[in-house]
Amino acid sequence: MSSNHATLLVNLGSPDAPTPEAVRRYLAEFLMDPYVLDTPWIVRVLAVYGGILPKRSHESAHAYQQVWTPDGSPLITISKALKEAVQAQVDHPVVLAMRYGNPSILDTLKGLLDQNPDLESLHLIPLYPHYAMSSTQTAVEAVRKAIRALAPHLTLTLQPPFYDDPGYIRALAASMTPYLEKPFDHLLFSYHGLPERHLKKSDPTGTHCLCSAQCCTTPSPAHATCYRAQVYATTRAVQSALQLPNEKISVSFQSRLGRDPWIQPYTDQVIPELAQQGVKRLLVACPAFVSDCLETLEEIQQRGHDLFLKAGGESFEMIPCLNTHPEWVKTVVGITSTGA
Repeated sequence: MSSNHATLLVNLGSPDAPTPEAVRRYLAEFLMDPYVLDTPWIVRVLAVYGGILPKRSHESAHAYQQVWTPDGSPLITISKALKEAVQAQVDHPVVLAMRYGNPSILDTLKGLLDQNPDLESLHLIPLYPHYAMSSTQTAVEAVRKAIRALAPHLTLTLQPPFYDDPGYIRALAASMTPYLEKPFDHLLFSYHGLPERHLKKSDPTGTHCLCSAQCCTTPSPAHATCYRAQVYATTRAVQSALQLPNEKISVSFQSRLGRDPWIQPYTDQVIPELAQQGVKRLLVACPAFVSDCLETLEEIQQRGHDLFLKAGGESFEMIPCLNTHPEWVKTVVGITSTGA
């Protein structure tokens, strides 16, 4: 398939294998990204190589071993399946790259240009519904860097965060509906966490994010790049689509790292608290992730389950991510058409 236009899907990435060595390489690339660990270079080097990697490489390798499949990393295999499902419905090339690890952005673009020497424009779709400098922005900058090196003539179109896109909301609602049709007491929306300083750095006004209790609901230009405001907007839209009462849902944030304050409340504290408050049947959805991965399958489905039952809960179920749900595929196909 040769074309002068293509779509590039970018997801976070995964180690090449669930071994300490492979995980160490992956975490080093991830944590040395200044958009992720936003400290001076020397501080980052000392923290990553002197403190984080020696401990977390083995811990994370063990966690990856709990979710690894015969086909490899769940995030990679699911992302590839999504790419193939979208490609089957569009007439221009659709390629997939990972921000960290393989397939890399640089190698993917090289292959795309080799097969499409007349390529003129590229539509980048970061597979993150909500803006964050450590996900959306770093993916955009990495693609820009690769284009400068390989094909400066390419026109790059950026897909903005789709946290309130009607298709994304419909897909979330459709994927959750079968689980909500069974008896449950509470639905927890668990989003990936961020350091509070990232929210403040991404606030173009410098005076809005985290400056009041109502900052996420008070209209502001800051919301265009505010992760927290966007996840709450997603939650409200899904709640409305599913007609869920306020008392049946709550929001929390998972996967924090380090000692700095992150967005609260924390998922690993909320889950046992819900059990202690009398919730017996808990559902957890993770709308910040479009593909199931370590953070959903190991952190929520396994560790979250254990936390809930140990605290007195009786039934815990994680709603799978959108993965290749037909409504999600339909949404991505529609998004690719806007950039054509």
